[in-house]
Amino acid sequence: MNQTNITILAIESSCDDTSVAVINNGKVLSNLVAGQQVHEHYGGVVPELASRAHQQNILPLVDVALKKAGISPAQLSAVAFTAGPGLIGSLMVGCSFAKGLALSLNIPLITVHHMQAHILAHFIDDPKPEFPFLCLTVSGGHTQLVKLTNYFEHEVIGKTIDDAAGEAFDKAAKILGLPYPGGPLIDQYAKGGNPLAYDFPISNMPNLDYSFSGLKTSFLYFIQKQIALNPNFINENLNDICASIQHAIIKQLMKKLILAAKQTTIKQVALAGGVSANSALRLALENEGKKRGWKTFIPDFQYCTDNAGMIAMAAHYKYLAGDFATQETAPFAR
Repeated sequence: MNQTNITILAIESSCDDTSVAVINNGKVLSNLVAGQQVHEHYGGVVPELASRAHQQNILPLVDVALKKAGISPAQLSAVAFTAGPGLIGSLMVGCSFAKGLALSLNIPLITVHHMQAHILAHFIDDPKPEFPFLCLTVSGGHTQLVKLTNYFEHEVIGKTIDDAAGEAFDKAAKILGLPYPGGPLIDQYAKGGNPLAYDFPISNMPNLDYSFSGLKTSFLYFIQKQIALNPNFINENLNDICASIQHAIIKQLMKKLILAAKQTTIKQVALAGGVSANSALRLALENEGKKRGWKTFIPDFQYCTDNAGMIAMAAHYKYLAGDFATQETAPFAR
């Protein structure tokens, strides 16, 4: 394979955002995302509607991404796509399109693990972490503490045993009657509130694992009790409520990250995943880094939530390693 001029088109379709990116020699030339507002009416992602929207969005998005990058299909070295985890219908739309495009151009196919890509998003822009480093990966479906020794050797040293932190944010928002997606709205309202207004318990797992189910239940019972006493409780105290639940989630996240850094003695610490776009979490990492002598890394906002730029970056390194899939193994090889 020609490794002097590597141009890859990458597709991300793991959930409800369709994204296409083009990368050349490790530099992202375009990174486009098409959202799906239809899910707002249902308070969460409807898998069948998501897959149908991906079918509508993917072709025009590929066309625009190539034009914005100034690349023709004939110049592509490979096609990459998210192979999982995610919604099976949504994943298969990206998989089928990528396989068809790679076959028509007679170029390699690259499969990418979604969570691995979130971490490798740190290598899109400077400054970049050095190995080994720790990464707190937080999204709607995953919460993990990962130790990395190279681009593809990732050891999960801590994870949630039940719900993810992103799910806790969204569930809290739903309890408060906020529209979907609610996590960013909690961040927004929390900026005007007191994080110590209400005290919510966090789990005391004995190792590096997380648990958020108890916090979600505690929050639900608290809100129900307060509404019984004052029907206008949420409207009158929304900022403080959001600030307090956000504080509890972030406190739990940082507690285990600090412990992981102590146990591994690693001073390079990164944040990744959709929840890494949360302003309070980003600030918490920066503050702990200053306090503890860490060198901290947080991706640009566009590379925090689901996007094809991170898929393209992971695919770039897989191309260099000669790690390709076949048309037969593509939905499963990662």
